[in-house]
Amino acid sequence: MKKLYSLGAMVLVLLIAAPGLAQAGSPQTREERIQMLIDQAIALNRAKNLARMAAERENGGLSVYQAEAAMHGPSVESPFVDNGDGTLTFNFVGGPPGFTTPTIESVVTVNTIDWTITMDYNGPIRNPNGNFAKESRIRKYAPAARGN
Repeated sequence: MKKLYSLGAMVLVLLIAAPGLAQAGSPQTREERIQMLIDQAIALNRAKNLARMAAERENGGLSVYQAEAAMHGPSVESPFVDNGDGTLTFNFVGGPPGFTTPTIESVVTVNTIDWTITMDYNGPIRNPNGNFAKESRIRKYAPAARGN
């Protein structure tokens, strides 16, 4: 029930806050528009999870690393940028499980077309004020094993 509520909340936020998400030639009927928004919310959630899991894997696993809370909550509240080309870039911090002061910054780009994951940066926090610059790619992961 909680997942259904979260999905409904994401769709409602997308309906209210992001009317410009529709591309040229978007669906004409209300039902098609709603389905498109649901699909976008599901894709954003999948991308967020893939980005978080890439950082967890890169940093030694869940026994030694935990991403910030925003990467575990509702997708629309996660720190991401839609690059406008079918990719989403997530910029988040983490540290040892239960951390209060993060020590690691991760920048992960997920391609929502073929689900490839690119670790753009993973290392010490570069700017504690939150102004992050995109760095060159460090490691490229193969597409996720799950089907679309």
